[in-house]
Amino acid sequence: MHSDPVGRRSRPARRAVFRTIAGVVAAGAVGGYAWDRLGHDGGDRDGAAGGAGSGPGARSTRPDAFERLSSPDRTVVRAADGGTLATFTDGARTAVLTGPTRTFSEPRTTEAKVTTDAWVRVLPHAWQRGMEKSAWFKSWFRKALGDSSPDVFAVAFQYSSAGAPDKRNADGVRYAGTAHFGPRNAAVKNPLDFAYYDEQSDFYDYLGIEWTFPDGTRVQPEKARYGDVDCSGFQRLVWGYRMGIPLHNTNTKGAGLPRRAYAIAAYGPGRTVIPHTGTRQATDLDVLQPGDLVFFAIIKDRPDFIDHVGMYMGLDDRGRHRFYSSRSAANGPTLGDLSGHALLDGTDFYARGFRAARRL
Repeated sequence: MHSDPVGRRSRPARRAVFRTIAGVVAAGAVGGYAWDRLGHDGGDRDGAAGGAGSGPGARSTRPDAFERLSSPDRTVVRAADGGTLATFTDGARTAVLTGPTRTFSEPRTTEAKVTTDAWVRVLPHAWQRGMEKSAWFKSWFRKALGDSSPDVFAVAFQYSSAGAPDKRNADGVRYAGTAHFGPRNAAVKNPLDFAYYDEQSDFYDYLGIEWTFPDGTRVQPEKARYGDVDCSGFQRLVWGYRMGIPLHNTNTKGAGLPRRAYAIAAYGPGRTVIPHTGTRQATDLDVLQPGDLVFFAIIKDRPDFIDHVGMYMGLDDRGRHRFYSSRSAANGPTLGDLSGHALLDGTDFYARGFRAARRL
């Protein structure tokens, strides 16, 4: 069962194995402990990434207790044996449920693997204290515990730069499949340079469709950016287009996810779990949970300016805090280590630039 890491200094109990073949996350066998304990079989209805291919399938659809914790304020659902079934944070729509273990790996760019029994879902409403008593939650939670559809992690890996199969909707729009970062920047010669591929590709560029935002702003995709998505565009693609969190097209306050990484950190929905304090490396990693957005200052001359965003995945098989983001060096979504290790702890490039975290 996934642990509640907040306030704990010991290594979290949450571990998982997301299996990939040739860098593509695919269905595989479940780790024995989780499978035997959870005793839940099933298939991935979407054929998407998901390791075990089965939903959370917790031990019981009847939680034993709802516990209130703080920093941040949240409700933790406990099973009869005290294990964690789910965590809901006040003001956020991100829900983390416990389920079978899965494995994510990307041999093209790293030897590391991430193991987690956390399944990240999106609530229909931002969580507030006492919502466990509401009729909508009881219905939602009962279904979510046995849900076998792709969660946020599985959806995110449907765009892996290491290779992911195309998926099209009824209108023929390719809504998933291998994503790249952006068009080639001819002015940059080093393929490991952060500008080797150009940024500024948003979710609608990847999709190749025009888009109308809630304020009426209508945008057209650039043909040269079809199939491309930069770091913040990737989060908008996953959390917005796929998971239903509202989007807007400015870098100011508004309902939903703004466009740039710095704006998402400052004005995005949900709540801040690690505040941006300037040029200091964020080190309070115990407050993080899988699915949190993590933000980085990666411009050499602007150590206080957030210019990159990723998704926190949890501990890898070496006990390091790993994230997943769209990056130029890998030319798309990656958990790999090209031109900087995808780690939050230590003294590597991204760890030194880690500044803040937000729970949507």
